[in-house]
Amino acid sequence: MVKIALDAFGSDNAPNPEILGAIEELKSDNNLEVILVGDEKILSEIIGKLDCSDAVLNRLKIRNASEQITMKDSPSSIVRNKRDSSLRIAYELVHSKEADAVISAGNTGASLAIAMFVLKRLKGIDRPAIATVMPSVGGHTVLLDAGANVDVKPHHLAQFAIMGSEYASFIKHIDSPIVGLLSNGEEESKGNELTREAFKIIKKIDINFLGYVEGREIFNGKADVVVCDGFTGNVILKSSETLAETIFKLLREEVNKSIMAKIGVLLASKALKNFKKLVDHNEYGGAPLLGINGVGFIAHGGASPKAIASGIRMAKRFAEQEINLKISKKIELNVEAVNNKEAKIA
Repeated sequence: MVKIALDAFGSDNAPNPEILGAIEELKSDNNLEVILVGDEKILSEIIGKLDCSDAVLNRLKIRNASEQITMKDSPSSIVRNKRDSSLRIAYELVHSKEADAVISAGNTGASLAIAMFVLKRLKGIDRPAIATVMPSVGGHTVLLDAGANVDVKPHHLAQFAIMGSEYASFIKHIDSPIVGLLSNGEEESKGNELTREAFKIIKKIDINFLGYVEGREIFNGKADVVVCDGFTGNVILKSSETLAETIFKLLREEVNKSIMAKIGVLLASKALKNFKKLVDHNEYGGAPLLGINGVGFIAHGGASPKAIASGIRMAKRFAEQEINLKISKKIELNVEAVNNKEAKIA
């Protein structure tokens, strides 16, 4: 039985999406237990009003937590002062082996800080990274770092490349994912000091390294993994989410201008639904925090019950397939290259 600790008070609309998402996934997976972490009284009252079978309720546990983390809380103050927060308790459950993974739709900085404090890092990893899945031609592309590290060094990007390769192998079911390093051109002379030094390190690693890739390669399917610093990755992620929303908004505006356009949309409704599904963050559930000594997933703040259920499913698979062990083994095989801290940038 795989046990998932779910921060029940993380999302913007908590705890309803968390509760409903947990129940949805429990109904479809009999080898799953979900521990809702948060205000026991509130959670019990909501669950008590739902129509659930005993088979589900017996695998839906509650662990009380008296504090909640908000988006206004700073990561440093959270670690020091909010020791009984739902997020902190969830990670403590993984640390004590009472749960196999954590998922939270709350404060990303808090998740990173608490995960690092409670679980520490995998051996050989200096900086954990957030790996997000981006829609691309023919499938998906893993982008990392998507926001954990604003400033990085060349060997950090090398570590991201290994972690991203192992994660892409897991979610895309391929043996040798193609890894690219994000730059402003494909030629080796392109990029800046950071990417040029990182390039030298990554090409020595035992992964399928394509070399430099440009921004378009994130979406055209040329690479399975695109590596960058967290500042760049987060800008790409937020811009992509907004672009998808804007496209649909503009499309609705154009459709409403004529009856022929409305007929056209009706005829293309199936294709449009499939496209919307492809770019909807609720379909992907959550992004793993790669490099921590445990399993932690970060979901979108506006996550729906469907997204929470998907995140639970992904976290369970991640734990079952021991992705962290695979990352550790790959790091160990390439330890000299990925720990090359001599590479400096001005």
